[in-house]
Amino acid sequence: MAHAGVFIWRKAHEPQANCKRHLGNLVPHRGHYVSTGRWSGQDAKVKAAMELLETTANKLGPPKIEGTEAVGGKAAPAIYFGSTKMNNNFEVVDDVVKQAQGTATIFVKSGDEYIRVATNVKKDDGSRAIGTVLDPKGKAIESIRKGEAFYGEVDILGKPYITGYKPIRDSSKNVIGIYYVGYLK
Repeated sequence: MAHAGVFIWRKAHEPQANCKRHLGNLVPHRGHYVSTGRWSGQDAKVKAAMELLETTANKLGPPKIEGTEAVGGKAAPAIYFGSTKMNNNFEVVDDVVKQAQGTATIFVKSGDEYIRVATNVKKDDGSRAIGTVLDPKGKAIESIRKGEAFYGEVDILGKPYITGYKPIRDSSKNVIGIYYVGYLK
């Protein structure tokens, strides 16, 4: 359920452009920016789950690409956090879902595609959607290609989800994958 809310953000805290990205339409008022935008409990859940996924993965070590390993019958670069390979390893995504519910995925970049290598998103047959790719024409990919996070509603394998997608960067700051969390709408 969405709730109307009023947010106040000090001008000195962050430039208006950054505030707009987080809070929506902002109006200057007495040294602050005020937003009367809409927010929902789902949005807060997505951001909390994203933080949990990032923290859980990064506790294993820094992300890197090393070699390849097939996922769902599709060749894919092998993405690691520290010495832990994520391809076909569901421990991190399942742990996040045990704590935050919803769904979680680690994607790896392969050319212009992003392949699900660790996920608990299910296909229609009930199997994990590993080896499937992020919609190349979807809303999320536009932000990821710019190196930015995306939060919003998207269609995943034919079903509507409230989601978050955030780039995974290696030590050279190159985007090598995507963190994803989402809740069926």
